[in-house]
Amino acid sequence: MSAMIYPTSNFADQQKLCFERAEGVYIFDSDDKKYLEGMSGLWCTALGYGNQELIDAISEQLQTLSFSHLFGGKSHAPAEELASKIAAMVPITDAHVFFGNSGSDANDTHYKMLRYYFNAIGKPEKRKIITRQRAYHGVTVASGSLTSLPVNLAHFDAPLDALHILRTDAPHYYSGHQVGESETQFVDRILGNLERQILQEGADTIAAMIIEPITGASGVIVPPEGYYQKLQALLRKHDILIWADEVITGFGRTGNDFGCTTMGIKPDLMTFAKQLSSAYYPISASVIPGFMYDAMIEQTNASGVFGHGYTYSGHPVACAAALKTLEIFERDNIFEKAAKAGDYLNQKLATLEAHPLIGEIRGAGLLAAIELVANKEQEIHFKDAKVGAFAQKSCENHGLIVRAVAGNSIALCPPLIISNEQIDEIIEKLTKALDDTLAFAQQQKLLLP
Repeated sequence: MSAMIYPTSNFADQQKLCFERAEGVYIFDSDDKKYLEGMSGLWCTALGYGNQELIDAISEQLQTLSFSHLFGGKSHAPAEELASKIAAMVPITDAHVFFGNSGSDANDTHYKMLRYYFNAIGKPEKRKIITRQRAYHGVTVASGSLTSLPVNLAHFDAPLDALHILRTDAPHYYSGHQVGESETQFVDRILGNLERQILQEGADTIAAMIIEPITGASGVIVPPEGYYQKLQALLRKHDILIWADEVITGFGRTGNDFGCTTMGIKPDLMTFAKQLSSAYYPISASVIPGFMYDAMIEQTNASGVFGHGYTYSGHPVACAAALKTLEIFERDNIFEKAAKAGDYLNQKLATLEAHPLIGEIRGAGLLAAIELVANKEQEIHFKDAKVGAFAQKSCENHGLIVRAVAGNSIALCPPLIISNEQIDEIIEKLTKALDDTLAFAQQQKLLLP
């Protein structure tokens, strides 16, 4: 038995799939079985595996400056250059960038900086954060409390009240609409719920609302048309900042530079990780607007220091990896290619709509999910996650890596460099797995008449 504690796993059921090497969009296990990596690792290997330019950039930086921290005004060129590059890309005025190591710590950083900012401007009571049901924002104490998935909250005693976390409806029409309710009516109802909550809590006590433009771990939820337009108007009306978690959707995943671009969101804060370095080196970025940064200057001067930072904030090798990744994105028109590949993927997924198990297919760009249901016509969900787990395993058996999320939704998030022929391979393997899963559900009498 391994001495390692596996993340996000069942300690009582450690079925291991041990990988040994990878190339392009394929990964190979210890028996040299080949899999098409349909999840980009964990939504992150945008440029696939074994990219020699990235390997060379990392190696060169290791030889030049293998480590240097950013504490106390010390700096180095890769971090300075990367911060300027990101600030020029984002739709935030006079953006400033703080570097960390993961999406979780980046959202934690935002939580702390919001507190710091509102204390700086004399509004310490403005500290509550609105998150949504079915949200995923990380697993640290603060970001884990912003996450709404039951498995990430169970048994951890998350200090939700102490952290002043508020929750509002998930914008998933398929699973959340009432009988006979149109998408417009659904949007108006859940945003009406939100405004009542804001008024009840007091807008002057609410700092920000955190949103994933399109969700990931909660099942790739794409909000209905008009949702974000009305949500932003509501938040602006009540002077609540818009905090976009782009850890999954950033850098081409939805066919644009950012998920905010795809969904028409104008954020105040943005969180990045994963595809920022194509996962070749751990790095995250918390981006804030100039008005927040400027307001905090005097606070740091009064204290003598901004008392937040990580040993590996702005690690020079991580920054070098991210700079080369962004260079490749721009030079090779990766976002545009991902948009075209995403259109093709969604066209091919649409051919599966008639499958008896599929209730909904959703997504944007190279980010998609198919929701498996117990009754297609009546939109009745399975009682547990057995079917999704079986489908994920069946895909593996057929040489395709996917991920069962939100119970029985099968997520797809292939590398942005994927070809149409490789998308055809995904569909072929996925179809076989769906047929296997249907047979399983029938045998187990899990389908409802």
